[in-house]
Amino acid sequence: MILSGLEIEKEIAKGNIVISPYERTCLNPNSYNLRLHDELLTYDEPALDMKKPNAYRSFKIPETGYLLRPGRVYLGRTLEYTETKTFVPMLEGRSSVGRLGLSIHITAGFGDVGFSGFWTLELHCIEPIRIYPFVEICQIYYHSIKGEYEPYSSGKYQNNKGVQPSMLYLDFEKQKSQVG
Repeated sequence: MILSGLEIEKEIAKGNIVISPYERTCLNPNSYNLRLHDELLTYDEPALDMKKPNAYRSFKIPETGYLLRPGRVYLGRTLEYTETKTFVPMLEGRSSVGRLGLSIHITAGFGDVGFSGFWTLELHCIEPIRIYPFVEICQIYYHSIKGEYEPYSSGKYQNNKGVQPSMLYLDFEKQKSQVG
């Protein structure tokens, strides 16, 4: 079951959901709009490798905007820190953003119960588009969970502070230590 906007607000008051900073004007009937922070990250490698950390650079989005180009992935993050203790968070782009050909995640819109941190956004566009810092770019919504569960506790992305590149290479290192 998806929580209504008013239920999200009640769960914030109970401490089961954290959205910080919280602005009531961002609350929707069954979601909450999250804003794009002013930092972006792009990879500097001509070909990305899953088994190693890939070189990247980060930069600020100026107030005048930044032009995204097709064929690249830009990593951003939400301005808001979120935390959930008893619900499954999900992230989707806003329809107004999608109608401009901008996607905010490639496959990582599904969160885990217990996640706390900023959401890394995987921005990519169909045609060139100018983006701006602090725009309401996506929406978070919450599902209830049935049954017993173990809260998310991965060391890779939990309690992150900024835009995070892929850390998939850590999975290969873990597999290597388990096999060897």
